Parts: sequence; structure tokens; C-alpha cells
Amino acid sequence: METKRKNIYDFLRGSFLTDESSFKNWRIIIFVVVLLLIMISSAHNIDKKGIKISELNKKKRELRAEHIDIGTILMRTKMESTIREKALKIGLKPSETPPKIIKVTQKK
Repeated sequence: METKRKNIYDFLRGSFLTDESSFKNWRIIIFVVVLLLIMISSAHNIDKKGIKISELNKKKRELRAEHIDIGTILMRTKMESTIREKALKIGLKPSETPPKIIKVTQKK
């Protein structure tokens, strides 16, 4: 029981870092710290990428809605009734005589 108390007391005092064999302990501690830093930096990078993805998805939804709106406007302007109204405004009117069909025949 006494050795357990001594070991716990030595650990709390940090004697494992100041012993003769502490070089092995320092290498492990430095290795663990480096791994923790790498883990933290990769977590930050993942968070940044997640934010970027959500922004791009929002932009994509906006552009899709704009595309649908513009497509609707284009379909309305291509309708024959809209074209007739615009033609009447500039003074063009439909022909009153129907078109004649011209047939061309070739003799061989």
C-alpha cells in the first residue's frame, strides 16, 4: 500500500519527467503532443470544408431558382401571342392573304 502511495505521489510531483530515464518519457510525450496538434488542425480543416460545402449548396440552390425563373421568362417571350403583341407595337401585322406554295420540278 505504501508503494502505491509513493508511486502516486511521485507521479503527481512529476518525477517521471526529471528522472535519469526521463528521456524516454519526454519522447513519448512530445510524440503524443504532435499527434494531438495534427488532430486539432485536421478537425479545423474539416470544419472549414463543411462550412464551404454548406455555402456552395446555398449558392447552388439560389442559382437553380434563378435558372428556373429565367427559363419561365424565356418561355413566355417565345409564345406566339407575346410575339404578335410586340410586332403590333412596332407596326407589323399578320398577312391577310395566305402564303402560296411554289413547287419546283426538275426535268431529267
